[in-house]
Parts: sequence; structure tokens; C-alpha cells
Amino acid sequence: MNDLQRKVIGKLRNKGVGYKAIAQKLGLSVNTVKSHCRRNGLTGNRSGTDAIEVLFCKKCGKKLTQTEGAKQKSFCSDECRLSWWKEHPDKVKRKAYYELICAYCHKAFYSYGNKNRKYCSHECYIADRFGGGLS
Repeated sequence: MNDLQRKVIGKLRNKGVGYKAIAQKLGLSVNTVKSHCRRNGLTGNRSGTDAIEVLFCKKCGKKLTQTEGAKQKSFCSDECRLSWWKEHPDKVKRKAYYELICAYCHKAFYSYGNKNRKYCSHECYIADRFGGGLS
């Protein structure tokens, strides 16, 4: 990359042009443009589609302060986060359900988060481990 390209990158970033568009205009790699911008303080959301928006807590509506380079916050505190998720269990994306067969009674059961579970209930575990019939 030459000095002219560096100057053009700076001007375009200050006008709000994104990394990809700059790379295409100058015939450079997107990663080259990103690296140059990081080294020279030209990072941040510059393009119109990536504009920084003011966000508010999902629970209480308090304005959130975002940390640059970190994951975007949705809640102002742990209390708000926990109470919001408690009120909205339908929004939880649970993907770790496993259908298994009980080692004792041989009935199918679902286990969440543990694919190595052997028994459908504590009663089946006790009966299999210490002997005895099903009640």
C-alpha cells in the first residue's frame, strides 16, 4: 500500500464509507483496509447501515452505554436481564434436548443438556442400582 492509498482510505473512512467499498475502489484486500484503519484510529461504525444506534434496556428502558469492541448490551444490569428472561421463557432458544431410553424401565424420555443420562427418574436409578421392582 502506498501513501496515496493511505490518504484515500482516511478520507473515505471519514466520509462514512465502509471497508469493503474502500477495498473495491482501491483494489486492496478488505483485511488490508481494516488493518490500516485499526492502526490509525479509523475504526468504528462509519457506514450508514452500520450507524451506531442508541439502545435502551429491554426491561426498564434505561439508556445503555455500549463498550467499543465488545458485544452489544441488551440490559442495564443482571437484575433486569434475569427478570426479563424469567418473564419471557418462550424466547429462550433451547437446542440441547436429547431423546434417550431409560436403562431400567426402557421407556423413552427427554433430557435437557445431558446426553449421557441413563435413567428417566430417581426412582429408576434407585431400583436399578440397589435392586427392587418398580412401584
